[in-house]
Amino acid sequence: MKLSKILIAFILVAFSFMATAKAAPNPMVQMKSVTNQMLAALKKNRARLKRNPKYINRLVRRIVLPHADVKGMSRSVVGRTAWKSSSKSQQAAFSKAFTNVVIRTYASALNAYTDETVKFYPVRGGYQGKRRVEIHTRVIRSDGPPIPVNYRLALKKNNWKIYDLNVEGVGLLQSFYAQFQDELSRGKTLTQITRELRRRK
Repeated sequence: MKLSKILIAFILVAFSFMATAKAAPNPMVQMKSVTNQMLAALKKNRARLKRNPKYINRLVRRIVLPHADVKGMSRSVVGRTAWKSSSKSQQAAFSKAFTNVVIRTYASALNAYTDETVKFYPVRGGYQGKRRVEIHTRVIRSDGPPIPVNYRLALKKNNWKIYDLNVEGVGLLQSFYAQFQDELSRGKTLTQITRELRRRK
């Protein structure tokens, strides 16, 4: 499956979770709410999204980015060794460059939206008392079979944040991890990889 197909499914379920002060929020309720908001925004701005790519980037940055575990994802895709051996400034630079690449990929995937819907399945074992949960969904399409998508979420400061997803057995982080590990194994440094990410259009 193409990465864009994975990412459009990712966007449909969304990353935004609003915390409560006393208890961990229900990830299922919040995901459904945010998904509806995202679907409504995509429908409302479909024409604008197609003719104005910069607006797509702004939409992704405003709605999706604040609720993603960007630092955790950045650390995961390069591996513990490369991350720990890098300075704070190198880590921050890579995280920013990696985030920009993901945003552009999300923006491109938004154009592929054609009124898909998402079916949610109950969280196995519930979410109470847990700091990590996995939510199973299916993206229902009119032009093909449903796409199974599993979302992994972590509770951070009373907010549920998506840190990975799996579509038909293929993980988002796994895809990036394989790419960066190949480059690191060939002697590239995190700084060099960051420079290459910045050059991506």
